[in-house]
Amino acid sequence: MAPTTTPDARPAPPVRLHLTTPVLDGAARAGRFGHGDPCPGHAGLAAPATGDWAGRTLEEVAAEDPLGVRRWLTDPQYAPPGGGESVAALIARTGAHLAALPPGRHDAVVAQAVVRAAVVWALELPPAAFWRLDVRPGTVTALSGRAGRWNLRVGGPVRDCPPG
Repeated sequence: MAPTTTPDARPAPPVRLHLTTPVLDGAARAGRFGHGDPCPGHAGLAAPATGDWAGRTLEEVAAEDPLGVRRWLTDPQYAPPGGGESVAALIARTGAHLAALPPGRHDAVVAQAVVRAAVVWALELPPAAFWRLDVRPGTVTALSGRAGRWNLRVGGPVRDCPPG
């Protein structure tokens, strides 16, 4: 795919997106499902909605609904009950947000699942790859690109993320 050009035939400036994962808080350390927390300035990068599982640990949910947990981990189309979001829907929502970003640098503090979704979408990986990506807390994942082609830098410490 040829790069997009500006009217004077220069390539369009790239989009640079730095996705920072926060250091784990007590609930995250306990393995509790989140509540779909918003991402200020980037509505499309909100944490995934986990429906009835929100606030509960994976062990608690698995004890009550082992089939549901198994489906969630193996079927990208499966959404947790009570208004949860499937992995496929999270990837689509995240991808739509990335596709709409204007050129320039964008910074967002996001859930680890959002980083997984962004990488899957940007690199055009199959949705099943979502669970194969380990995203460490307190790191930055950088995506840059133009004209629908993305490059990836994964998991650098926050202090090593260069400006601009």
